[in-house]
Amino acid sequence: MADFAQQPAKRGTRSSRPRRAGHNPLMVPIVLLAGAALAAACFVAYVLWPRWPEAPVAENAPPIPIVIAGVTFNIRPAAIRRAVQRHPGEQARVDLVYLWPSLNPPDPAAKPAVHKRINPEQRLFVSIESGDDTLQLMQRVQEVYPHFLVAQPTAGPPGLTLRAFRNGTPYQGEELVFESAQPTHFLARCTRHGVMNDGNCLLERRIGEADVTFRFPRTWLDDWQHVGKGIDTLMARWQRH
Repeated sequence: MADFAQQPAKRGTRSSRPRRAGHNPLMVPIVLLAGAALAAACFVAYVLWPRWPEAPVAENAPPIPIVIAGVTFNIRPAAIRRAVQRHPGEQARVDLVYLWPSLNPPDPAAKPAVHKRINPEQRLFVSIESGDDTLQLMQRVQEVYPHFLVAQPTAGPPGLTLRAFRNGTPYQGEELVFESAQPTHFLARCTRHGVMNDGNCLLERRIGEADVTFRFPRTWLDDWQHVGKGIDTLMARWQRH
């Protein structure tokens, strides 16, 4: 019995010690793919997770920077018409109102009486939004509007020329109003008298890729030079740091 225990194991017998598992070459790509999928799922969950909207800035706060189409506008909160737009940072659009002719925002503390209507003759309305999907004004004037305009222009207030759009066109009831000597300096599209009360005008400017549209009563055309200077003043104010 003792001799048998001391005999060496026979050749060809398998060892009872377990073999070491081999390396799986597909394991690393699988782990990396799983990690990328997890990261993507976390990002989507973060973006779609509901958040409370930011509280609007107080109307009497100093100017706040609002970025539209990559352009920064420094705007006083009191001039912003919608409370949801009254916060700094990137926005798709912002709607503003200024008193005329002072160019000051309405006083937040001055609440008009319920029975008293706001006089539109004392308001300059402004909208700023991305111009990515719109043709620039002068491109429309040169390539689009000529297909809809009457052949002959007429004289407007001193220094201005009028050219009406034909009936049956998309711009029926409107006309182009522009400075006779320098059309690109002052050019607006206005409704004629009687179409919408005394008529309104839209004057467009562009800053970078942002479209800025000013809306004012047609009666202001009698003092159009003052209107042009006021618009230039506002645009310079927004760009001031």
